[in-house]
Amino acid sequence: MKLRNMTTVYVFHNDKILFIKKTGSRIFSSPNTILWCGIGGHFENKELNNPENCVVRELFEETSLKESDMKNLALKYITLRKKEEEIRQQYIYFADLANPCAVLRECDEGELHWVKINDISNLEMAFNNAQCLNHYFQTGKNDDFIYVCAIEVKNSDNMPHAVFTPLQDFDTKY
Repeated sequence: MKLRNMTTVYVFHNDKILFIKKTGSRIFSSPNTILWCGIGGHFENKELNNPENCVVRELFEETSLKESDMKNLALKYITLRKKEEEIRQQYIYFADLANPCAVLRECDEGELHWVKINDISNLEMAFNNAQCLNHYFQTGKNDDFIYVCAIEVKNSDNMPHAVFTPLQDFDTKY
């Protein structure tokens, strides 16, 4: 079994979120399928124990935004999903654009778009990201928890379901 570690950040500016519009993603079988993603990517070896370093690097590589262009950068979700012989773990961050004058570069992974928050439910996204965004707007934006989101498939309907639980410290004597 392999592990795949990834990060994503959703950057807010006023009533919009920054997305990458990708065509022909590996996630979907059709080469012409459009997929909307937050900013992010895979960990490099030196980042394995620091997802924030990965998300900041990916943010700069894909948009030219620096950490200093952000405020309130916070880890909000850790998702777990099994796909074939791989466990996929994704760290999902949220941030606000602190520098509205920052200029975005062209992204070689797709087109960057500021999407109105009210329109994101119409976008084609990876299941776990769509579920985390939905949970964020219903619950997560109102608290300081980091949530763990596991994707399960129930045999009764063979459809994926997202299960959320707050990640909490606990003291054990064992």
